[in-house]
Amino acid sequence: MGHGWEGVVLKLFRGKDFVFTVTAAEQVTERYRRVHFTDGGLLRAIGVHPTMWVRLWFENAGKPHQRAYTLVDPDVEAGTFSLEFALHDGCASDWSRKAEPGDTIEATVQGTGFEVPDPLPPRMLVIGDPASLPAINSLLAVAPKLPATIWFETTHDLDDELPFRIDPAHHELRKVPRPAMVENVKAELKNEIGPDTFVWIACDTATTRALTSYVLKDLAVPKHRVKSLGYWKAA
Repeated sequence: MGHGWEGVVLKLFRGKDFVFTVTAAEQVTERYRRVHFTDGGLLRAIGVHPTMWVRLWFENAGKPHQRAYTLVDPDVEAGTFSLEFALHDGCASDWSRKAEPGDTIEATVQGTGFEVPDPLPPRMLVIGDPASLPAINSLLAVAPKLPATIWFETTHDLDDELPFRIDPAHHELRKVPRPAMVENVKAELKNEIGPDTFVWIACDTATTRALTSYVLKDLAVPKHRVKSLGYWKAA
């Protein structure tokens, strides 16, 4: 499958292509699916870092369509990893629902990057949703005993069954219904920011922009202590 103009742009920015092979799939909840892969040489070629993501290529009405997903449990020696799909209407979710051992999918690595704060901050403030849960879990695993508060946007009762990797001794999880996400987080953040606190934000593009602007401008948190990325666009 050709990758269209997006593929050309990624090549210009030195994107690297790989082919992943499905080894198994499991339904975590009715609205969340995990697919296991062999990596096609990705991990040894690129290495691994927290919140690492890849762009998968899907066919959508005869045209190439790419979406980014965070690696779950990458194993460099075995050459394996998993991806988790928050299910909704769309070609990526449809593909994951049908994925079987032996299926292959093309992928491009370009744009991923994350540097662990050094030295580690005294605390992390994390803001995300089901789409960014794999990245949240990866981030918390960097320093499992580092205190963190996580605001997590929910849209369905089944979100309570999602695979959070949270240690209650060190992590506080605050679930917020989607309509109230920006308002609630803004109201609470101003009382949570402390010296050298690190803030990580990954929700839909509009929510991410609103909260990032608030953290940088209204709360005056320095840019080097903020990492944000819009993970999807609301229809």
